[in-house]
Amino acid sequence: MQVIETTRALQARADRARTAGRRIALVPTMGALHAGHFTLISEARKRADPVFVSIFVNPTQFNEASDFDQYPRVLEDDLARCREAGVDAVFAPPVAELYPDGATTWVDVEGLTEPLCGASRPGHFRGVTTVVAKLLVAARPHVAVFGEKDFQQLAVVRRMARDLGFDVEIVGVPTVREPDGLALSSRNEHLGPEARGQATALVRALDAAEQAAAEGERDRDRLLAGVREVLAGAPLAEIDYAELRDAETLELAPAGLAGPTVLALAVRFPARHGGDPVRLIDNRVILRPGTKAVAEARKEER
Repeated sequence: MQVIETTRALQARADRARTAGRRIALVPTMGALHAGHFTLISEARKRADPVFVSIFVNPTQFNEASDFDQYPRVLEDDLARCREAGVDAVFAPPVAELYPDGATTWVDVEGLTEPLCGASRPGHFRGVTTVVAKLLVAARPHVAVFGEKDFQQLAVVRRMARDLGFDVEIVGVPTVREPDGLALSSRNEHLGPEARGQATALVRALDAAEQAAAEGERDRDRLLAGVREVLAGAPLAEIDYAELRDAETLELAPAGLAGPTVLALAVRFPARHGGDPVRLIDNRVILRPGTKAVAEARKEER
């Protein structure tokens, strides 16, 4: 496995692969790799060869300097696990490689970035889209693989790739979960035992909304009331947002749901050792295309 630190070296590796007629996959990460990341790598391997993984803690997507400073950095462990997973190359650049001194160019996707995480983390998605654009330029992949846990991020990256004409397929992979249903995240390790137990309220709220929709509930406000009732059963939980939005445009869902709708959650819990709360996100698309529930919803709408 090759470890690459410069854009030019990665581009040269990609050019050789493309000249040989090979299909390249990129899995962008910020390191501290867990089972969810390796699910993405496995999906990338099914779709391409070689597979590149980027490990870069992107400073421009953090709203608080303390969050950036505290983000886990375990590069040697990550590299060892990537070797075991059969990754072909890891791109691990220093900050100055992607953000040279005096850099003033940004990629900003309007609209999709404004609600949900964009409302509570101003500037976050500008950092995400800028660094992903830089990674796509560096790796020149045919396919880039992201997790659906960051649903809004996936939607934003897809729009950016389409609008800027990147010749890359953006693939989303379903959320990988702990045995009790909690979405895998490097943030989970910062939860104390009590908060960790209560954090399953997120997936229980998603389950409750999906079940209610499957049983015929279409009223947006009643569905959200049920979600908030489940979350209220976790006394340590502080809701950042709990919203129903169009699964493609992320516009606020209508009062009566009639098509694919994402239930997006962001909830904060106290950290194990004090300090800033741990912010967890999760989501579920309800009324998916092709299901009996969405067919009935559209029939009612007509």
